[in-house]
Amino acid sequence: MKEKSKEIVLIAPYNDLYEKAVTILQRQEYANIEVVLANLDEGLSAARQKMGQGAKVIISRGGTFLLLRDVLRIPMVEIVITGYDLLASYPELIKLTEPLAIIGYKNIISGFDLVMGVGKNVKKIEISHDNDVDELITSCVNEGIRVFAGGAIVGEVCKRRGLRCFMWVSSETSILAAFDAALHILSSSKREIELLNRYLTLIDYVHDGIIATDEKHQIIMMNTPAQEIFKVSREKLLGKNIAELISYGSVMQEIASNEHIIEEIRQINDIKVSLTNIPIKVNDEVKGTVAVFQEVTRLQSLEQKIRMQLIDKGFVARNSFSDIIFKSKRMADCIAIAKKFSQYTSSVLIEGATGVGKELFAQSLHNEGRRKAGPFIAVNCAALPSSLLESELFGYEEGAFTGSKKGGKPGVFEMAHRGTLFLDEISEIPLIMQGRLLRVIQEKEVVRLGGNQVVSLDVRLICAANRNLKELVDEGKFRRDLFFRINTLQFYIPTLNERSEDILLIAKMFLDRFSQQYAKNIIGFTADAEKFLFDFHYTGNVRELRGMIERAVILCDNSVISADDVHFGLPTEPIIQETTISPNPQTLQINRSLEEIENCYVRQIFDQCGKSTVKACKILGIGRTTLWRKLNHNS
Repeated sequence: MKEKSKEIVLIAPYNDLYEKAVTILQRQEYANIEVVLANLDEGLSAARQKMGQGAKVIISRGGTFLLLRDVLRIPMVEIVITGYDLLASYPELIKLTEPLAIIGYKNIISGFDLVMGVGKNVKKIEISHDNDVDELITSCVNEGIRVFAGGAIVGEVCKRRGLRCFMWVSSETSILAAFDAALHILSSSKREIELLNRYLTLIDYVHDGIIATDEKHQIIMMNTPAQEIFKVSREKLLGKNIAELISYGSVMQEIASNEHIIEEIRQINDIKVSLTNIPIKVNDEVKGTVAVFQEVTRLQSLEQKIRMQLIDKGFVARNSFSDIIFKSKRMADCIAIAKKFSQYTSSVLIEGATGVGKELFAQSLHNEGRRKAGPFIAVNCAALPSSLLESELFGYEEGAFTGSKKGGKPGVFEMAHRGTLFLDEISEIPLIMQGRLLRVIQEKEVVRLGGNQVVSLDVRLICAANRNLKELVDEGKFRRDLFFRINTLQFYIPTLNERSEDILLIAKMFLDRFSQQYAKNIIGFTADAEKFLFDFHYTGNVRELRGMIERAVILCDNSVISADDVHFGLPTEPIIQETTISPNPQTLQINRSLEEIENCYVRQIFDQCGKSTVKACKILGIGRTTLWRKLNHNS
């Protein structure tokens, strides 16, 4: 069985260093460090052997360190030698009046300037691996020098020749510092390797081929799908200049030219691909590129799969306003507005955070309106690649692209004729496509991709966004004319934190549902569990609450769900950012009763907190019920 090395190995060039290091390891129990006694070439052989046995970091000093550093490709730590180490080891050096020759590698004589101060007759000789130390010492002896200072090799020669030598000895402090540095490097290296492996695993399991190059156009990364597209193993291409791979076509020269390319069709071997090439810039300098290859046939298969999923959905709205669980006034007002809008065919924009139930409201609008007998089609604009979104929305004719369905395919606008089309996350539609979408909405007609026939439409459009479209318009990321077209009727679905009265009601509904689904006889929540659910700050809204209750039902082994079941894996207290709130003094005028001023102040704090019940209660120091009563005092 192959012997396994410790992950950190100290190659000690001389006995004193070896013995000190062993003593430290015995005393302080560095479990992951071992020491080997070897100098220069012997040290190099020992280091290579330990690397083969699993060593990850090498420690050494002097000429041995320099040799290992120049030859090996492994993290290295040097035991730094200073003038202080020499003076601390040999106090008599301070009294020295004889001529002194300091001989050593550059890192050994780093404390030379300090030593210069102890006497006037000091000679410095810097050596390399090619020097014959015995000859250098002979030359110094011929000059009348009998006292030397240096590293392990100088000490060996002087001992053999009977010359006095002050050997640079590393202190325990220097050794400990090197151990700590090596442990830090090892820990950092493991984290980097873990992150790299996660990164490589991630890119290896995406469907797209990916090739990355450096600033010299050399290929530094290639994932498995790219190997399949190029029909070659990555080992054959890694390190090669991508511009020289002319056998794969002009696409390689395009990548090497650092050209910015977005989803353009190219040919590689016998495969048509959609190519995206993004130059990587650091401080305005191109440091390489990342090229992404998508097989056209795979995109077409994905398109067909998405269409089949839409068809399987049945084009039916399954929910109505009666399915919305609530008792809060805010939700009641929201539903009342939505019901009024349902009686008209104007476009509706639903705004609200993630998980508040925007599609639930869209389906309810459809089922409450005059088009409930027609189709209801929902499209998540963020879930479709931009290369598929256009054909999905507007359809295509036969032959519009390779692999297109015989006879063509209607888009969702056509399929929603005389019904409702729900475009969820409309903010994610690329800016370049928004112009065509606007025309279809305005003209109420569509032309399929690759076609020339105008198809009339009668579609009620409902859009939803969890981002502020007005801000996106101001930032130039969403067309202003499209925003006004889809914003004819608009309403906002409050977050779960803004309608806290509904939390326990909805939680009970999910409890009943999942208790039945998982065949558990759970009848309710403990008081602590209810308090936690009521106080928790929901960033994912009803969707987050649903997940919490489902998890709690699975974990619960009793007839009631406890606080531990509910907040398993979650913070035990709501996360609230400290906020400085300043009421508007102009609204707190005299000629008002104290109660009116107090209610006005509460309203201002609530509004400045972004209508967050949790934050407002935290700042005001009152409970939810008190906050609700004061906010609705004049209602």
